Amino acid sequence: MKLSDWARKQGISYRTAWNQFRSGKLPVPARQLPTGTIIVDEVVRESKAVIYSRVSSSDQKKDLDGQIARCLSFANAQGIAVSATVSEIGSGMNGKRKKLLQLLADPELTHIIVEHRDRLMRFGSEFVEASLSARGVKLMIVDQSELTDDLVQDMISVLTS
Repeated sequence: MKLSDWARKQGISYRTAWNQFRSGKLPVPARQLPTGTIIVDEVVRESKAVIYSRVSSSDQKKDLDGQIARCLSFANAQGIAVSATVSEIGSGMNGKRKKLLQLLADPELTHIIVEHRDRLMRFGSEFVEASLSARGVKLMIVDQSELTDDLVQDMISVLTS
C-alpha cells in the first residue's frame, strides 16, 4: 500500500509518515520504488483467537463449559482457529478482572470471542470494542441478544458494595 494510504489508515499526516520513513523510524517495513513512490509492506499477523467466558458467581461455574462449547462451535463455523480459552468468575460490573485485563493487554491478540456482549462487561462494552478495533482486534459475539438473568445479581452487588 502507498505511504499516503497507510498514513491515512493510521490517522497521521502523510508528512509525519514520510519523516518517519526518511529517519528509519517507520514502525512497519517500507521501500521506495525507482519512481519515488513509497510502498508500505503490510505485516501479516498470525491469528490468535481467544474465547472469553464469565459467570457472576461460583454457583454458575458449570455454565462456563457451555459458553466455551458454543463459542468453539461458532469459531469453527467461521473458520477461526482458537488458540486459548479464558474463564473467569466475577461480576460483569467489576472492571478489575485480572484475566480479562491480561487478555485485553495481549499485543498478539487478533480475536476475542464471547457468547454474549454482557459476558465481556455489563456496561461500556462499546468503548472496549472501539479500543480493540483501533488495535486491529475483532470482538466476535456469538449471540447478539441481550440477557438479563445476571443483571439483578450484578445490581445487588453494586448496591451492597
